[in-house]
Amino acid sequence: MSYTQLAIAAVLCAVIFDLFIAETGLLRRRVFWTSYAIVIAFQLLTNWWLTSRNIVMYDPAVITGVRIASAPIEDLLFGFALVLGVLSNWIRLGALEKRR
Repeated sequence: MSYTQLAIAAVLCAVIFDLFIAETGLLRRRVFWTSYAIVIAFQLLTNWWLTSRNIVMYDPAVITGVRIASAPIEDLLFGFALVLGVLSNWIRLGALEKRR
């Protein structure tokens, strides 16, 4: 499985978790997209710094080659999945704790 396929699978898993398992509906909330805009700005800056200096390199055979700020689009997909998954789970666990 390529890095691209893994990144897409991660996004799909995070979206399914948010909408159907945790049922937090973060994707429908403005506050999520505002916070994600802040996260992605720093992610792009960090990815640019690491990849433009060849500190982190990618095998061209396993990525699409589409880059934003010198980083592969797959990194942005993984970052999105991680942020959405963690925040959805955090809200879900908080709600479970309140019920106790």
